[in-house]
Amino acid sequence: MNVSSATSANSAAIWSGASPPQMPEQKFASLFSQIDDSNSGSISKAQFEQAFRSLNPAPSFKAAGSSAIWAKLDPNQSGSVSKQEFVQAMTAAMKDMRGFRSASAAGAAALGQGARALDSGGSSASDTLGATLDLLA
Repeated sequence: MNVSSATSANSAAIWSGASPPQMPEQKFASLFSQIDDSNSGSISKAQFEQAFRSLNPAPSFKAAGSSAIWAKLDPNQSGSVSKQEFVQAMTAAMKDMRGFRSASAAGAAALGQGARALDSGGSSASDTLGATLDLLA
């Protein structure tokens, strides 16, 4: 690795061994992979609802309910959602629930802190979903 090309924003993460901050899209892609335990490339409503119950989503997502979120994930009611659909819809839902219009420096810093907390703490799917959705909600 060419250390001299590391930016100052990433250099602390490189030297500490922590992963650089992930954007919401990356976190939702990772979450999708955890839900898609069969690696089929899509998830069903049943898989989503089971994950929603067992992975302790953030309060704003919990308040919306799994059926309302699934309706946003699968607007054409096909019964399954691809990774791309999941990431796009979850990112949009997160922005709608939070009223985000663009990423801010404070938001990026919070995501970086959350990623470092995830790297240093538990890595179970439950910990990941709870921490990810808490940061994004």
